[in-house]
Amino acid sequence: MLLIQFTGLSGSGKTTIATLVKEKLAANNVNIEVIDGDEYRKSLCKDLGFSYEDRVENLHRLGTVAKLLLKHNVISIISAINPFESIRKELSDSSKFVKTVWIDCAIETLIRRDPKGLYKRALLPDDHSDKLFHFTGINDLYENPINPDLVLYTDRETPEESAGRLVEFILDSIKK
Repeated sequence: MLLIQFTGLSGSGKTTIATLVKEKLAANNVNIEVIDGDEYRKSLCKDLGFSYEDRVENLHRLGTVAKLLLKHNVISIISAINPFESIRKELSDSSKFVKTVWIDCAIETLIRRDPKGLYKRALLPDDHSDKLFHFTGINDLYENPINPDLVLYTDRETPEESAGRLVEFILDSIKK
């Protein structure tokens, strides 16, 4: 089958796109699961923080779940920020069935959207009591992917357009 690993900053549309894709493919009897980073941080990964080591462990755990589903012919989408190229490469190198999809959105758009108010908090002065530290893309590392298999531009496409492009990509990939 296929394992899709997303990479993209907070608010770029990862969960929205993954949900739309799951709905479209499930309606056509395609076995698919979304492994949502935010959801898994409430269960399997609730013991992890946001240090580099914890972020790496988080991605290893999500990857393990996805690989188990892959063995059972279930398409998996890891919907997480996935900020480190070395970890994305590690997962991609583990199987020819792993594809990287970059959910790309201009930082200005993300700051304007800011659905959770996280960018606003991350951009506060360091001495502000509400300052959010270790926020990926602002005051913590995010490495743009070097060779993603697909790029979805969510600052220029509607969620439906991005999801439609990903559905086509998935269907083409599983035909090969």
